[in-house]
Amino acid sequence: MSRATRLGNHIERTVTGPMWHGPALLEVLDGVDAARARARPIAGAHSIWEIVKHVTAWAEIARQRIHGEALGDPTAEQDWPPIGDDWAQDLERLKESHRRLAADVRRLDDAALDARVKTLEYPVGILLDGVVEHGTYHGGQIALLKKA
Repeated sequence: MSRATRLGNHIERTVTGPMWHGPALLEVLDGVDAARARARPIAGAHSIWEIVKHVTAWAEIARQRIHGEALGDPTAEQDWPPIGDDWAQDLERLKESHRRLAADVRRLDDAALDARVKTLEYPVGILLDGVVEHGTYHGGQIALLKKA
């Protein structure tokens, strides 16, 4: 299996599972309805819904970056998009953003993974590892918010 295929699979599994460390994002989000997703059980913390939108945004930003787009820092609204009214649609977008990124990653060769992200100081492979790490980190936050 190529590095790109393995990495693409891992990006997709970040959302759908299975993950070796515990539940994937959709598993953590199982049973969370819109009201619970919108709630702020910890003062000053982001809601589950905001975190879902944020993780989705960064999968989309990473996809744009591997295509030479979205090279600057995202705006505050791009980084933490406002929540809307359709929780199911945002869950589907989370899944789809990672699926699309994973499909694009699987088409990369080793040279592309080792190449520096245009205008940034790190290689594409590090960016993509970060997508997995980012989703895992925020999955832990969501698990804690569910318990709060």
